Amino acid sequence: KVTMVAWDRYDATVITAVNNFLLKVWNSSTGQLLHSLSGHDDEVFVLEAHPFDQRIVLSAGHDGNIFVWDIDKGTKIRNYFNMIEGQGHGAVFDCKFSPDGQHFACTDSHGHLLLFGFGCNKYYEKLVAIDLFSKLLFFQIPDQMFFHTDYRPLIRDANNYVLDEQTQQAPHLMPPPFLVDVDGNPHPTRFQRLVPGRENCKDEQLIPQLGYVA
Repeated sequence: KVTMVAWDRYDATVITAVNNFLLKVWNSSTGQLLHSLSGHDDEVFVLEAHPFDQRIVLSAGHDGNIFVWDIDKGTKIRNYFNMIEGQGHGAVFDCKFSPDGQHFACTDSHGHLLLFGFGCNKYYEKLVAIDLFSKLLFFQIPDQMFFHTDYRPLIRDANNYVLDEQTQQAPHLMPPPFLVDVDGNPHPTRFQRLVPGRENCKDEQLIPQLGYVA
């Protein structure tokens, strides 16, 4: 089964991740298979094209591996492994390149934000940068940050539309989520304002109501 699909930046090739852990590179015009890329040993749900170099694609998966590929040559450029001390590896759930293509960021199953790029990491340790109204602000962040809606079950209604099981709302119509730790405890209000849509909320609006009225 195909688990993820991505186009390169100029739409010349299509990359598919398959549940036998291979990545396949296809010519988007002819459908010809160009390369089969091996390296992952668990399912891949992240494929990210470089913002301007059509040769470069990043993949990441539940095996904790992050690969940077040259899809022109069908070769591996670099491999990173998300090992967490004392806990084994962390599955990688999402990755994104920076606009200049010099860095990329990943999030994992343990609530970590991983930053890859050139230079010293001291500047980024325990910091998150938020550009609000053209001002670059830095906050020291907690070790664990999740949205309270992460992993919430979904259901389908009579019209086969997807709804959040708890609130019976369509996910895209729900209000911005709250930031919580791994046990679901909400973080202080200064962190809640980091969530898009909550930047200008009053303090009392940043305290989640844990119960729901039927």
